[in-house]
Amino acid sequence: MSTRTFIHNALYNKNYGYFSKNARIFTVPNEAGIPFATLRDGSEFLDHLAHLYNTFDKSLDENTRQVWHTPTELFKPHYANSVASYILKEYVADNNEPLRIYEVGAGNGTMCSGILDFLKQHHPKIYQRTEYVIIEISTKLAGTQKLRVSGGNESATAKIGGHRVNVINKSIFEWSNVVPDKCFVIAMEDNFSHDLVRYTQDTGEPVQGIVLIDQDGDFQEAFEPLSDSYIKEYLELRDKWNGGAKRPKVLSHPILRKISSLLPFGANLSQAEFLPTMNMRFMQILHQNFPKHRLILSDFCYLPDTVPGHMGPVVQTRYKGAMVPCSTYLVQPGWFDIFFPTDFEEMAKMYTTIGNTVDQESRYEQRKTQILTQKEFLVENAVGLEACRTKSGEIPMLDFYENFKFL
Repeated sequence: MSTRTFIHNALYNKNYGYFSKNARIFTVPNEAGIPFATLRDGSEFLDHLAHLYNTFDKSLDENTRQVWHTPTELFKPHYANSVASYILKEYVADNNEPLRIYEVGAGNGTMCSGILDFLKQHHPKIYQRTEYVIIEISTKLAGTQKLRVSGGNESATAKIGGHRVNVINKSIFEWSNVVPDKCFVIAMEDNFSHDLVRYTQDTGEPVQGIVLIDQDGDFQEAFEPLSDSYIKEYLELRDKWNGGAKRPKVLSHPILRKISSLLPFGANLSQAEFLPTMNMRFMQILHQNFPKHRLILSDFCYLPDTVPGHMGPVVQTRYKGAMVPCSTYLVQPGWFDIFFPTDFEEMAKMYTTIGNTVDQESRYEQRKTQILTQKEFLVENAVGLEACRTKSGEIPMLDFYENFKFL
């Protein structure tokens, strides 16, 4: 199978996938969030957070204790308020057109509930005509989201104050409906699968990575001539946004490759490169099925302790309360989180290139992209930052997650 398929199954298979079986998202138990004003400084914030985290961790069954955290959860409700503030700046409220929001992969539903609570409190008229749709691949997380947005009454659709929250349990890659209306699409830390390629040292041609399973059930990495349509399409798109002149980062200069090929035992393939082919597919679905969307995307821009290879993922699991990093993605499916850093400059080029093609065909205007660090985004859009300030004057929400960016 392709590397992309192996990683996707390891994360999302309905029977054994990580997000279907073992994963739990830490959340601050108090809906009002962490009382920053009572904490001395950032160090005491970390101590307080560690206490909350340990309490949450111990409340889970030993067999399912795979816990991770997100800025949405750690800094609720302030983080969601910032996203809501940005949406309101972009939303043209000069008529009675509904505010439509789609969230892809909503975790515990905290972003959704936070945005709606903010609208209800500060913009009740807009709140009344807000439509919020969650598209969630994980049945377990979709159930959590339904309970949260419906106030504890499990229902696929929850009516809250006259507007509608709809939790749809399906993959965004299975989405077939066209949403012709203006809308916002939120995508926070969506673990999309990647493909793997190397390049031949003599010709620079790509070969695709595949995963083999031997008779003992062990996984082996192998490479074969390029045939995968997603990889081909991604490489063609990359040539387009780079003008066909940029060499892959893992491929050295032709002269150096020639010298390497003449050396004894010289490598015949380049370093591995992980390609965001499912991010490409996500962008295509956005432009084709949500032609009038505005995208709010956030993710890691770099990660420590990654698997070898350009833009390699972090692969980790929790064992006896400690996070254990791995040096390979060829791990037992269902027990390990696999997540990739995002090259936001390349992502922006891909988004624009795909959008220009689709939008030109559909006669929609060209979109512009902007890349912001998380701190820049929060400074521009945060509401009530004083509530996030410790006694020392530090604002942990601005200082933590420095490896996050927004598109």
